[in-house]
Amino acid sequence: MLRYNCGASLTVPVGESPTGTGGPPVLPALLAILLTLLALPARAGAGPGHAFVCTDYTQGKVFIVSPEGKIEWQYDGATNANDIWALPGGNLLFNTGRGVKEVTRDKKIVFHYDSSSEIFACQRLTNGNTFIGECDAARLLEVDPDGKIVKALRLLPEGQDGGHAYMRNARRLDNGNYLVAHYGAQVVREYDPQGKVVREIPAAGGPHSVVRLPNGNTLIACADGKGGSRVFEVDPAGKTVWQVQDGDLPGVSLKFMAGLQRLPNGNTVMADWLGHNQFGAAPDLVEVTPDKQVVWTFYGHQTIQTISSVELLDLPPGPPVLH
Repeated sequence: MLRYNCGASLTVPVGESPTGTGGPPVLPALLAILLTLLALPARAGAGPGHAFVCTDYTQGKVFIVSPEGKIEWQYDGATNANDIWALPGGNLLFNTGRGVKEVTRDKKIVFHYDSSSEIFACQRLTNGNTFIGECDAARLLEVDPDGKIVKALRLLPEGQDGGHAYMRNARRLDNGNYLVAHYGAQVVREYDPQGKVVREIPAAGGPHSVVRLPNGNTLIACADGKGGSRVFEVDPAGKTVWQVQDGDLPGVSLKFMAGLQRLPNGNTVMADWLGHNQFGAAPDLVEVTPDKQVVWTFYGHQTIQTISSVELLDLPPGPPVLH
């Protein structure tokens, strides 16, 4: 049996050649089925699909995708899009290489911040301001709705450039502290509001995304450096209490783990960024249960190149989504 990403399958009887014997040729039928498969939505899964919004870092686009895997909406002005939030009311907040935008579904820009620094992280705060992580400038910012910086925390001495690998996703926590994925240094650091390091979590392979869970644990996605290609959860004492790494999921290869989201049912949705010459080598999105059972995968290779961040849009009502 030959099985394809879309979940459809076809069977060639054991012992027969592809051309068949004693009946109609099989190759024309195979060709017809393959052509049909190519026209199907670019999704696959062991369970029902999800509606979601995602960033495509390579193409510089933002997509909204239906549960059937169809592109329902896209925005093209998102250079190196790496972080995204679906805001109440339907607007989308995302980074744009050297800036941050909030756009409506009719693609009107209602908030923007521009920088000379690379930006990979953004987050809308409960006070209406926007948290932004400037990578090479090594600054954590809070920006008001008019685009004015109202708070800036410098993580490196004045004049010192952090470089392209200094940080990826970062988050402001409810207690005022900050979680920062220091990609190049292969460590996650938590800073207090004055910039003092209050915790370090080693993250071999290069941390891309980091989430503080409601139970106080920290969920981290790591890239494709040595020891990476994994998602792991540590408790406040630093003990790893859950982990999924390449080789743990039969039939699913983990290449460069990027955006992630812990669902209310305990499952974890992970974005497998397929850059670094890995395009098409694995599903773009994987949902796994706490016991590492794959319940959903998404293959968007016909239209999407490298998903770097994801947020599901079909979750039941509840507390604000953290990812």
